[in-house]
Amino acid sequence: MVKRTLIIAEAGVNHNGDLMLAKKLIASAAVAGADIVKFQSFVTTKLVSSSAPKANYQNATTNPSESQFEMVRKLELTKEDHLVLLETCQQHGIQFLSTAFDPESFDMLIELGIDWVKIPSGEITNLPFLRHVARTGKPVLLSTGMATLGEIEAALDVIEQAGTPRDKVTVLHCSTEYPTPMAEVNLRAMCNMGHAFGVEVGYSDHTVGIEVPVAAVALGATVIEKHFTTDRNLPGPDHQASLEPHELKAMVDAIRNIEQALGDGIKRPNPSEIKNKGIARKSLIAARAIRAGERFTADNLTAKRPGTGISPMRWDEVLGRVAHRDFAPDELIDL
Repeated sequence: MVKRTLIIAEAGVNHNGDLMLAKKLIASAAVAGADIVKFQSFVTTKLVSSSAPKANYQNATTNPSESQFEMVRKLELTKEDHLVLLETCQQHGIQFLSTAFDPESFDMLIELGIDWVKIPSGEITNLPFLRHVARTGKPVLLSTGMATLGEIEAALDVIEQAGTPRDKVTVLHCSTEYPTPMAEVNLRAMCNMGHAFGVEVGYSDHTVGIEVPVAAVALGATVIEKHFTTDRNLPGPDHQASLEPHELKAMVDAIRNIEQALGDGIKRPNPSEIKNKGIARKSLIAARAIRAGERFTADNLTAKRPGTGISPMRWDEVLGRVAHRDFAPDELIDL
């Protein structure tokens, strides 16, 4: 049975505060075949202080004179907005999810009936928030951008002690840089986290393109999260590091192909290739004319296609035996 990867299309704040654009994002994620479309839920006054600076990539993609507080405030969604998005997801047959950045927003999401808890990288050291979300006992997706192994272990301990067992946590490898340089992806760290903590692992991707998340699935990721937008040229902090709709679909299709290609790990002839065995393999063949009563030797035997006769793996067994009849050159040997 093919193990299905949970694919999260990260709309994030790429709606730019426009509910109609958010609806278009949902429709695009559904058409692409993603399992979940995810937004971000926060109360600006509870998330950002008035003096908080913006990241370099945010200054490069938004008005540099605008503060982080001002930038984030324009991207905040109300509870009514969330209800509209939830209904739109239901209409398009795709699961709704959102990342909460404060307890109040998290409680609202729980009230809306979300099935997963997503803890963003920036909250992995927020002990009271970790406790608050873990008390629900819902499955947790824990992003690990900027974190050390020790910080991840500490967060897992808090989550477990607050009521969510480790077998309900999926740790997402992540780099909090937009876009992430290829040389800094370090996909092997994802595998190592799974071994170190005994948890399911996934990958939250901020690279350009689709090859890294596809490679992550090949390495064992059970969850893939990827930012997407309707248009990379739109203003806003995350658009330039996001996939456009056709690219998102290409990523989903590639991941589904890789799932099929991974198989069950048992090496055996595939049904489609068995018909080629007699064509591609070889048999013992008379290298020259052999008379009845003559012994088979390395000089009068060879191995050639087709593979419908005696296997060359029986070479040692056949050498020295007596030919029971005449064989013409290039004729299949039989005993």
